[in-house]
Amino acid sequence: MAFELAGKIIEIFELVQPTGSFRKREFVIEKKENNNGMEFTDFVKFQLIQDKCNLIDPFKVNDQIKVYFNIRGNRWEKEGKVNYFTNLTAWKIESVSGEKRSFQEPTFPGEDEVPPENTDNDLDDLPF
Repeated sequence: MAFELAGKIIEIFELVQPTGSFRKREFVIEKKENNNGMEFTDFVKFQLIQDKCNLIDPFKVNDQIKVYFNIRGNRWEKEGKVNYFTNLTAWKIESVSGEKRSFQEPTFPGEDEVPPENTDNDLDDLPF
């Protein structure tokens, strides 16, 4: 089941590679909510793993974003003691302002940069 949460980025951590084959990056958003005239603030930490680690790159601290994520729970046992961990694993991030963010926006040539059309039919080698 997928979840979503919107808020303001307050911290972006560096990429961490605890093993040779596992990468993760964490970030925190601030989520404010009003309930019966009282304001509540939550600080929610998400993780990005493996090939999703760069999803946060187009954003910066104080940006308003929407995070789509899954909840993952893990059991860990060491020396007879059992612990449980919950991770919020983000898989998509969008700007709340509606501004499209990406590594590089596509560019299109201007009219003066478009090559002229080929008028010589002998050079057309397409079968149709």
